[in-house]
Amino acid sequence: MQQLSELDASFLYMEQPSAPMHTCTVYVLNCSELGGPLAFDTFCSHVQARLHKAPRLRQRLVEVPLHLDHPYWADDPEFQLKNHLHHVELNGTQDQDELLVLATEYIKTPLRRTQPLWEMTLVTGLLDETNLPECCCAILTKIHHSAVDGVTGDELMSVLLDFSQQESQPTSAKDLWRPKPLPSRFSLMGNVYGSALNTPFRLANLAKDTAASAFYGLLIQRLQRLPLPAALFSAPRTPFNQSVSPERSYGYFEIPLPTVKTLKQSTPGITLNDLIMVLCSEVIRRHLDRSGAPVPAGPLIALSPLSVRSKHIDSPTGSQLSAMLLSLATDEPDLAVRLKRIHDNARASNVYSQAISANRLTRLIPSKLLGLAARVYTGFLLAQHHKPLFNLPITNIPGPKKYLYFAGTRVDYLFPLAPLYDGIGLVIIVTSYADKITLSFTSCSRLVPNMEGIVENCGQVLEELKSALAATDLNEIEDLTEEKHPENILTALVGDMVSLFRNMFSSPNRHPDK
Repeated sequence: MQQLSELDASFLYMEQPSAPMHTCTVYVLNCSELGGPLAFDTFCSHVQARLHKAPRLRQRLVEVPLHLDHPYWADDPEFQLKNHLHHVELNGTQDQDELLVLATEYIKTPLRRTQPLWEMTLVTGLLDETNLPECCCAILTKIHHSAVDGVTGDELMSVLLDFSQQESQPTSAKDLWRPKPLPSRFSLMGNVYGSALNTPFRLANLAKDTAASAFYGLLIQRLQRLPLPAALFSAPRTPFNQSVSPERSYGYFEIPLPTVKTLKQSTPGITLNDLIMVLCSEVIRRHLDRSGAPVPAGPLIALSPLSVRSKHIDSPTGSQLSAMLLSLATDEPDLAVRLKRIHDNARASNVYSQAISANRLTRLIPSKLLGLAARVYTGFLLAQHHKPLFNLPITNIPGPKKYLYFAGTRVDYLFPLAPLYDGIGLVIIVTSYADKITLSFTSCSRLVPNMEGIVENCGQVLEELKSALAATDLNEIEDLTEEKHPENILTALVGDMVSLFRNMFSSPNRHPDK
């Protein structure tokens, strides 16, 4: 039995019917070698054989009486795999677009807290057309934030996917699973009284949190007296920075990896992440302009989770995820100059200087980084109680250069759907997988009604970015750091300080197994 950390518990407390706290991913499997879609029995057998690698998948939440303390993870003695695996047979007329519409309906439904917080659905009977393999099926996954390991990112798909077809043979556990009985109300109440002994330490942590909060508020008050850009202290309001409704929309745009690499090689010193950020910034700016919404005078602010060096010995890459506030420079009309501003802004951040090379991260299953990134930007919302600090998260997830496999069947596409929250009605996730980069847009359809327009903007902006970079020598653009645009260094400074205080004064409050 293990108690949830403060952060994990907050994911439960923050959950609302209009804002479920889980991630969803669509995996499209190429079943050409099978001669037909993956059988549901094979699907179930593969999951059954891997369950022992992720104990959290067979644990459920146990609430403390009267909610006197955070819940616990405990073995679910009534666990049955059939409650988590489902099968949807379509009539053969649904294409990829309709599959993604099905996924937006799938992500709307909260997970049941009376059982382990995950589920998977096998979708067969898809229409064979140009955007899908000739013979295929799809897997929809859903897992709660609180069930994702906060250090390693281990979760559902990280134990089900393999890096080669040869590794995809299921490995059964040697011993049968024997769940421990659920704790009694008496033992839970005893733990509450036992944890009362830690009250002085928890109060000390609270005092530190309060001190950090007070310092942050004082810092903002001091800086607001200076003639600095308002974007430092409050991200400009946009139509998608409002309360969200349950309706979701999803769109994606694919870019061949060689295209992005060619752009990067033509602009020495610029990173692939810089190119992605300027592309996203213009897509969103153009969406606001064409939708009739007023384009903010100040730059939009993005929260960008980054993998940085870590001291955790149990982290498989020696890394952890932190967050960087990044000005998207949407107030700059010239795309080449905007690219330079975004690059200088990122370079000024201490977090960015610690970022780990993407080459090291391509050895991870993409869903590991997706789960961690979602935890980062969800947790960062807790730091916005003073002032809104960002407009939207943009997460760049480097994936493997080769295909992944599920039960020996190749994964041709993966489409992540991100969770949304009040104030964050649009999230962008950029995934590199095999030979392409995919920009995935998850939004509240009430706040962002024209998802098709956003996808169309992507192609137009990409061509305009190519032309702008071909006509401009970035080396001739003057230095855009502190002297010309002080928000570059100071935006990064404020973001780094918020991250610093969150890391220094957060109390994981994890209890050892009992």
